[in-house]
Amino acid sequence: MLFANKYGLKKTMKFCLGVGTGFLIVMLLCSYFNLLLKNFIPKIEFFMTILGAIYMLYLALKIVSSKNNGKNNDEDRNNSFFMGMLLQFINPKGILYGITAIVTFILPYHNSNFSLIMYSLFLAFVGFVSTFCWSLFGSVFQKFLPKYRSQFNIVMALLLMYSAISILIK
Repeated sequence: MLFANKYGLKKTMKFCLGVGTGFLIVMLLCSYFNLLLKNFIPKIEFFMTILGAIYMLYLALKIVSSKNNGKNNDEDRNNSFFMGMLLQFINPKGILYGITAIVTFILPYHNSNFSLIMYSLFLAFVGFVSTFCWSLFGSVFQKFLPKYRSQFNIVMALLLMYSAISILIK
């Protein structure tokens, strides 16, 4: 959303495509990794949930404490296909999404290569659409966000905190 807000939707598309490609690779890896760990996942799910919630709370804190100083730093370089793809390999939210979705909704019913590849493509497509929607919102709110950045950051951080807490409560 930040890139689209600064550079517009058109310049952010290569980043979105990189995110989609990286997410597809992560979903494929999650599919086959889950196949290997079918019996092990329930044992680590609790710890992964806590780790994911802590990371979400950390992101909320970073959002609230971020300042817009008008500098572009390395953001031009980071708004690329390659960077979008690489980010997916260190994105715990995406990895947890892949592991959870595949082990909960796919592996109990399907485990053929064809079905794992098709579901990975579908999950990656959903990830790409989500990223594209955030980019679209960033470009739509290009004039609005700079004026209300601190209020927007607070709302986004509160929503992220709510999501983290609701994951822990369930």
